[in-house]
Formats: sequence, C-alpha cells, structure tokens
Amino acid sequence: MTIDTRYFFVVSMDVPADKEDLFNLVYEVEHVPYLTSVPGVLAATRSVREPLRMMLAGEEQAMDPGDEPRYSVIYEIESPEVLLSAAWAEAGERGRWPTEVRPFTTNRRHVLRKVIGSGTLPPCP
Repeated sequence: MTIDTRYFFVVSMDVPADKEDLFNLVYEVEHVPYLTSVPGVLAATRSVREPLRMMLAGEEQAMDPGDEPRYSVIYEIESPEVLLSAAWAEAGERGRWPTEVRPFTTNRRHVLRKVIGSGTLPPCP
C-alpha cells in the first residue's frame, strides 16, 4: 500500500446496537462524503474492529482490545490545518450526523498521526 499523505486523522467510537444501522448509513452516505469534499482531505477509510488471534512469541494468542472503540475511520489529510478550516467545521455539521447520530456515540477518540514511514525501505537481508 502506498501512502500519499503525511497525516492521518483517526476517529473512533462506539454506538448502541439499536442505532448501528442509522449510524452506518449516515456515516457512509452523508458524513464521510461531506468531510472528504473538504480541501486537503485526500481519502477516508472506514473500519470495524474484529476479534484478533495471532502468533506472538511462538504461541497463538487472543488479543484483548481493551476499551478500543468498535468503529473507526482514517482520514488521509494534507496537514493538521485542514482540521481547523471553516470548510471542515461546516462539513462536520451537515446532514443528520449532528442531531440524529452524534448524540448516541460514545467512547469517542480523535487522534492525529504524522506518517514517518511507509514500508518502502528495502527488505531485510
């Protein structure tokens, strides 16, 4: 995977089971399209947490997610200033998100990450 940005803005949250259908619909068809139309937002990728089993230290282990939220979206942005723009502020308040969905979200996290590598180094000998 080639990364074409220098920053990721990661938003994660939980939503009650009885609101998941509305949450996913509004996020996919309204909220993400509004935010990805903001200048400086290059892409958005939504994800849902899955159970994880992996090999670690030679043993298969079930990894405990702790209180990690169920849903996340990774926005690829050109710079942190995008998040301070009037366009970003306006886009985040459009549609049904602020009144019909946001009030039901919990365990919200907002994290800005600067890309420091992209896996393009030569392989280990």
